[in-house]
Amino acid sequence: MTTTGVRIWGYGAAVPARRVTNEELSRRVETTDEWIQERTGIRERRVLGQGESLALLAAQAGEQALAHTGLTPNDVDLILLATSTPDDLFGSAPQVQALLGATRALAFDLTAACSGFAFALVTAAQFVQAGTYQNVLVIGADVLTRWVDWGDRRTCILFGDGAGAVVVSASPVNHWLGWDGGTNGQDGHLLELAYRGEHYGPVDMNGREVYRFAVTTVPEVLAKALHRAGLTIPDVDWWILHQANQRILDAVAQRLGIPPAQTVSHMGDYGNTSAASIPLALAEIASQGQLQSGQTVAIAGFGAGLSWGAAIFRWG
Repeated sequence: MTTTGVRIWGYGAAVPARRVTNEELSRRVETTDEWIQERTGIRERRVLGQGESLALLAAQAGEQALAHTGLTPNDVDLILLATSTPDDLFGSAPQVQALLGATRALAFDLTAACSGFAFALVTAAQFVQAGTYQNVLVIGADVLTRWVDWGDRRTCILFGDGAGAVVVSASPVNHWLGWDGGTNGQDGHLLELAYRGEHYGPVDMNGREVYRFAVTTVPEVLAKALHRAGLTIPDVDWWILHQANQRILDAVAQRLGIPPAQTVSHMGDYGNTSAASIPLALAEIASQGQLQSGQTVAIAGFGAGLSWGAAIFRWG
């Protein structure tokens, strides 16, 4: 079977208008702006407002991504929505398809929490490489503030809502370079949003153990993905890691010897947006003209499951 090259291009982002600052949170729980910033790097987060929905945020991000490519909704063959917080437990991708008017597209959700966008990107690339689809719209979107206990200062300070998107298309030139990933279900209880007999949630996390997991596993999975791509750390122009905690980003960069200027960080303004964090960060540097066509990008998602995944590709 012949394989098709993969192109990753187009970018889109959408966040709710409402900002919740650390100062506001300090009036709800025993905390301070200084305490939150020192431990997480987060200054504020966006929170879904009345009349807003995950599907609407996802559709807005997807619409932007298509606009940057010149493709129309009718050109989309598949919509992959990476989310763990759908509006409907049966899935929100069909609602995104309807909002976009992408009537030709198959649409389904992919649930893997903070690793979701990385896994969705891998899935899209494989569909394209196999010749099954020409254009796949990959969206990462989460609204975890719906599932936060606002009286639990361990978790309420961390999460924000948002959506980001890219387009994965067939190409005569292959820009998909390598990936790796894994799962450790035995430790899934360290970060969960579980069904508790009568209802789901709220988010429960052992922050110390999740930190240990992340700073060990993320450098390893990035090294494996680079090896599969036949590249080394200096070959990468941009490192876009899941925006969980600034301390995690700093620790991973230090372990790998990544220049700080090449590590994207935007959690100060958005918090941890789960599956949305990587495409939101990508959209930010692309919109500022920093991400250039032909540059090499490394992404890594990690979190609940426990799960982790990394991918290496050339942009544009």
